[in-house]
Amino acid sequence: MKRAIVKRPGQPALAGTRAMGAAPLLWIPQAALLAYAVQRLADGGGLADMLVPALAYMALGVLRASAEAWASRRLFAAAREKLAALRVGAVEALASRSPLDRARLPSGQAASVVAEQAEAVLPWLVRYQPARWRVMLVLPVLVLAVGWLSWAAALILAFAAPLIPLFMAVIGWRAREASEAQLQVLGGMSGFLLDRLRGLSTLRALDAVDATAVRLRASAEAVRASTMRVLRIAFLSSTALELFSALGVALVAVYIGFHLLGEIGPGSWGRRLTLGEGMFILLLAPAFFEPLRELAAVWHDKAAGEAALDALDARQREGVLLLGVPLPGALAVPTGAGTAAPSVDIDTLHFHHAGEAALFDGASLNIQAGEHIALVGASGSGKTTLLAIVAGLMPATGGTVRIDGIALDADSAAGLRARMAWIGQKPHVFAGSVRSNVSLQRPGVTGTAVTAAIEQASLGHVQHATPDDSLGEGGTGLSGGELVRLAMARAAVAPHAGLLLADEPTAHLDRDTAAGVVAALLDLARGRTLIVATHDLALAARIGRVIDVKALRNVKEAA
Repeated sequence: MKRAIVKRPGQPALAGTRAMGAAPLLWIPQAALLAYAVQRLADGGGLADMLVPALAYMALGVLRASAEAWASRRLFAAAREKLAALRVGAVEALASRSPLDRARLPSGQAASVVAEQAEAVLPWLVRYQPARWRVMLVLPVLVLAVGWLSWAAALILAFAAPLIPLFMAVIGWRAREASEAQLQVLGGMSGFLLDRLRGLSTLRALDAVDATAVRLRASAEAVRASTMRVLRIAFLSSTALELFSALGVALVAVYIGFHLLGEIGPGSWGRRLTLGEGMFILLLAPAFFEPLRELAAVWHDKAAGEAALDALDARQREGVLLLGVPLPGALAVPTGAGTAAPSVDIDTLHFHHAGEAALFDGASLNIQAGEHIALVGASGSGKTTLLAIVAGLMPATGGTVRIDGIALDADSAAGLRARMAWIGQKPHVFAGSVRSNVSLQRPGVTGTAVTAAIEQASLGHVQHATPDDSLGEGGTGLSGGELVRLAMARAAVAPHAGLLLADEPTAHLDRDTAAGVVAALLDLARGRTLIVATHDLALAARIGRVIDVKALRNVKEAA
């Protein structure tokens, strides 16, 4: 399915950026009013002569503050909207890839890109873009205003200004590299921490908590070092700016002072500047360097923002260019889901992982509606892969899979998956109530249905698994068997789940717990089509029809 990539915010300014850039130009008439007032006082004027300039100066100040406030609100709203669009594009790209893709971005790193790193785009849009536009607009106008009175003062400003962007660019190249390295280190630490939190119980069992803490401390130290490296570069850019801006203002002030004293004659178009004109130029000189100072202050926002944009763009390109293993019908809205138990027909199936030998080469299998079968075989024989292909989670290299006579492809996958329920051996549990973990916020699932599903999955006797109980992220407090029962409760409450796909539901369970899970699974599968991938021969014997996946890999199964 083709999708249009979200346009990267670049040269065109967002709403409000130009208004924020133009607002500082109101300082020119304000400076002219101040210079006029000083000149009037020097000519012997009184306080009455200051009233009109003071009122006009105040009115321009209110207008400038109002324009900047209005533009800031518009710009922030537009930036938030743009950031939301970038995040949507990145999330859609991640969702378009199969959850079984071996090259899929780790969840911790993906969360870091979409949540933490994406926030760096906001300062880039809200602070850097207006500062950049202000430099492009204000500096030429101020040079022209100063040059109207003194070409020498304008020449000093014009020569001083390019030195600052030159050093900013040199420093900025290094800042961007440092920011990209920092984001990679931060994403790696997020992925490491999430992975270790998920396996905390295993780490405790293996007495590896201390070793993990040492590695986590080393990752945190790497993040600290990379952050300090970025800050050092940011402070260096500010130092270079202050040096050149101070020299520029000082040279203009020296020229104006000596010119008013009569020591320097040329530079003012053949006439001598008045006190008011000299004051006007002196007031504009610091304002000339102010946009450059603001640009330097947010220069690190540019480096961090562009690094974050590159990370988000990389995610979007993966989705648009279909890099990795795509998920058929990933973003489609399911329509026309049936409720009856479907048949499953696999015809000359071909599949292989990238760079590996074929796992299935012409495999065929027919499963009648309402039939229960068990897929058995050694580890790596392709049981879980075959389930994933039937579920539309992995696209087949060749051949056809039909669910109730409908070919499974990108157009039909979403609707067909709505008729299935996946029961994995390690179902993910979200932080929240048992009710929300069973219903998964699916429309039309009532509290009564959730309670009935919990009872059907034999979770009703578990004290901390009642609908109103809260669960931690990852299902803290639930045993392995209880997690599988929770997955079965999700399947029981699914309104259109006529096809049940169970992957090793009794793996890592003791005999008594496994027997309870099998009984609950068979009870749930009444009136539904059931396909179970398992090593458990006792479970396979109770299913009825047993299929050796190894025999399917190269030999067609008779109907």
